[in-house]
Amino acid sequence: MRMASVASGSSGNCIYVGSDDTHILIDAGISKKRTEIGLNANNIDIKDISAIMITHEHIDHINGLGVISRKYEIPIYATEKTIIEIENNKKIGTIPQGLYHSVREDEHFFVGDLDICPFKISHDAVQPVGYRVGCNGKSVAVATDMGKYDDYIIENLAGLDAIVIEANHDVRMLLAGSYPYHLKQRILGEKGHLSNETSGRLINDILHDKIKHIMLGHLSRENNFEELAYETVRTEITLSENRYKADDFKITVAKRDVNSDIIVV
Repeated sequence: MRMASVASGSSGNCIYVGSDDTHILIDAGISKKRTEIGLNANNIDIKDISAIMITHEHIDHINGLGVISRKYEIPIYATEKTIIEIENNKKIGTIPQGLYHSVREDEHFFVGDLDICPFKISHDAVQPVGYRVGCNGKSVAVATDMGKYDDYIIENLAGLDAIVIEANHDVRMLLAGSYPYHLKQRILGEKGHLSNETSGRLINDILHDKIKHIMLGHLSRENNFEELAYETVRTEITLSENRYKADDFKITVAKRDVNSDIIVV
């Protein structure tokens, strides 16, 4: 299996996941042109994308969906309530008939040879999900836009070979920053976003001997920066009571405007 970040951050999100035979996107929150350029940088043609999985209806996850779907007629998978919200968003425009496919939390389905399972996440959207994708005994997941995690999330992220996981903000930067009080409370709340420290604690709960790559994603432009997220998560892992250290795994940070290299597991 392969995975790469095309874009990840508060200004737009798009993650590629694929096998030798099937290629999908998780979210389409950047322009068609940027999506094409990011995929091409890793020798992936957008015409080979079999489906787009949408996590939720916020604009940084669907901004390019209308143009991409109309140009290439790529099937779109999302929860029922998310589809309704997208249909009602005039910025996205009309999606060609027959492209929407409704998914349900905790119910597996296949796109080509990819086994895909949506799982519930806690975020201020109508019916948000993360996605776990498996093929030939390997599995990866995208788990961002979560205000909290629990045993259910840990179970859905167990045994992965690679993950894109949220490290959205540094709490001190957020509290001292210019955001209005209500927005700070939203981000810090149970339907907001994971901080660097909380991300590190979640990572500690899902580490195992065979995980190969951890990619930190959805960093805030205003309340975080790459080095801080990276070092905070590493510190949480190294100082934890489990037997793993940060150097035991490949840890990278997904950039906002530049695609990552392909992760192969």
